[in-house]
Amino acid sequence: MGETDSALVDRVRQGDSRAFDQLVRRHLRSAHAVARSRLASDSEADDVCQDAFIKALENIDRCDKPDQFRAWLMAIVRNTAHNRRDYNRVRDTAPIEAAAPVPSMESPEDDLRRARLRHELSDAMKALTDLQRQVLVLHDMEGWKHAEIGQRLGISAGSSRVHLHVARRAMRKTLEGRLALGAL
Repeated sequence: MGETDSALVDRVRQGDSRAFDQLVRRHLRSAHAVARSRLASDSEADDVCQDAFIKALENIDRCDKPDQFRAWLMAIVRNTAHNRRDYNRVRDTAPIEAAAPVPSMESPEDDLRRARLRHELSDAMKALTDLQRQVLVLHDMEGWKHAEIGQRLGISAGSSRVHLHVARRAMRKTLEGRLALGAL
């Protein structure tokens, strides 16, 4: 097997990239199996492994127990796969118009106005970037805090706030423009 994980981690901390290559070769198969067990495809598992190994390299000084590098790495893989799965779930959230209509006691005109509003909201959301849409949905529709959003999407809480602000402004601009034209 050669050097221990602990010895390789020490070498990586000293700047030896070949030592990290050895760690990757040693643990890639296990990392891929962990990622694949949590994701829908091999290509997603490949991406997660790549991201996890990059995170491990960037944070190697945070590996408190180098002799337990494998356990530390697998925790990173699991968390990265979990974040990817959540990202996919938010990205693939059904559009607003797909929500089941709620029966009302109001007039057909009110129902029509509400249907138009749902359609306009859906169109306005389609104009947002994926990240803006995800932050908007998680914060405004699902009630997540910015720290939670940041953790799930791999961004900072401050970045989440900025994306939410930009998304709301874009939605407001789109909807105000359509209101001015009488679309709603």
